[in-house]
Amino acid sequence: MHGNVIVQVVGAVVALALYFLPAILADRRKRHDLLTLALFNACVGWTGFGWLLALYWSLQPNPPKNVAGEVVQTRKLMGMRAFSSALMLRVQKRASARDRQEN
Repeated sequence: MHGNVIVQVVGAVVALALYFLPAILADRRKRHDLLTLALFNACVGWTGFGWLLALYWSLQPNPPKNVAGEVVQTRKLMGMRAFSSALMLRVQKRASARDRQEN
């Protein structure tokens, strides 16, 4: 009787480890979004397709830590470049207009 209980406990532990394999892999790979991935795995992993998605997600490279901040920085940089280009164009037009007036 004790042997049967041990087999069931070992089977349950193996089943849980297999079910949470994507979360375990994500933890081992030091993913920044581990909690989100583990919750996704826990909630949707039972579908099979959800488990495969979680496994795929866990094997992807780490995302940037601050995606929103990077987007804002990129927009600022692009805005500054556009302003700088417009300013240089305006300076060049004034210089060429001044050169025409002198000639």
